[in-house]
Amino acid sequence: MVLLVIALSVAVLAQSKLLIPMDLKQTDHLKSYGVAFWVLQHNGEVDWLLNYRGGSFMTDYSDVVARECRVRGVLFEALGAGEASSIFAEVQRDNNNMDVVRLEKAPKIAVYVPPNFKPWDDAVTLALEYAEVPYTKVWDEEVLSGKLAEYDWLHLHHEDFTGQYGKFYANYRYAQWYIEQQLLYEKEARRLGFKKVSDAKKAVVRTIKDYIAGGGFMFAMCSATDSYDIALAAENLDICDVMFDGDPPDTDAQKKLDFSKTLAFENFKLDMNPMRYEYSDIDVPPSDPPPARDPNTDYFTLFEFSAKYDPVPTMLTQNHVSIVKGFMGQTTAFRKSLVKRTVVILAQREGTEEARYIHGNFGRGTFTWYGGHDPEDYQHAVGDPPTDLTLHKNSPGYRLILNNVLFPAAKKKQQKT
Repeated sequence: MVLLVIALSVAVLAQSKLLIPMDLKQTDHLKSYGVAFWVLQHNGEVDWLLNYRGGSFMTDYSDVVARECRVRGVLFEALGAGEASSIFAEVQRDNNNMDVVRLEKAPKIAVYVPPNFKPWDDAVTLALEYAEVPYTKVWDEEVLSGKLAEYDWLHLHHEDFTGQYGKFYANYRYAQWYIEQQLLYEKEARRLGFKKVSDAKKAVVRTIKDYIAGGGFMFAMCSATDSYDIALAAENLDICDVMFDGDPPDTDAQKKLDFSKTLAFENFKLDMNPMRYEYSDIDVPPSDPPPARDPNTDYFTLFEFSAKYDPVPTMLTQNHVSIVKGFMGQTTAFRKSLVKRTVVILAQREGTEEARYIHGNFGRGTFTWYGGHDPEDYQHAVGDPPTDLTLHKNSPGYRLILNNVLFPAAKKKQQKT
């Protein structure tokens, strides 16, 4: 009799589920992604319930997973087999804009950063470290030597791929950190066989483009977005002034840009003034001069997509709110009139030209770009202290970053549209 009771208990437990709700009840949204990633790392599977209670996660119940949730401060609910079945039925009902996506394998993550990088310089690495999601740092040598093939997901740190050192020249050319950064970049370019930093960066962007075409997932924020496309369009041109590469730029560079090579933007106009903190008219509002904005009224809106017919943009926009607090950066947002028609706008600032969050396909892979520097630091400046995510554990802006981290783990579904 005792053996029968034990056997029945094990059978019920095997059918039980653990739900991590992602609505307003969740105590730590950001670490919830870390728990889902941890389950995948330990050969478990996670069901991402799109649009159900803010994009909740469900996995098989075990005391080990429950303990991991408690240790990380993540709210969870233990469900019996009947409760779990009811949720699955509700999510898959035709008249509900919900769906289930099975996450099967923890993606291998690479973050493109220079050796002198500080984790608090970049919102994505802050999010990864807070959520306890492992990543590997790579830079130019690893990219150019073919190491990207070892990774499923690549994030680009706030890099300037044009070779103009972030266009900080006007304000920081005498600062020690700027001088050291320029020397480091020049030394690395020469070591890799390039005469100029801009030439090395062009080789890097071409290699990353090949990585995406081969099935890689690329995510970028702030200046790593527009400067990447500018470098592609100017692949055979010199757009750097003498203080950046030792010789003057091509004065006809604007006319020679090749927009067929870019991923997201077209018909943009370069800003080749070395004294201006701006690359082109893609960025809106322009960073130079800094726009006067009230942080209390700056918000952007997430678009709602069909979970059953458009699961990819639905995954990327999962959140417990639909209106997200705005934040600025060297590249704050993307001018909608310059976004290619093949690119999906995921979020925008209503009533403006500002696309805040975009997604596109290239070859067998994808790219997702997010404007702004730090979702919880409205106007981040050089030398500002790092953001303490223990104070922002339910940040909607940071959730958008972590959606991208789990996106490559999704089991491929046949496209319905």
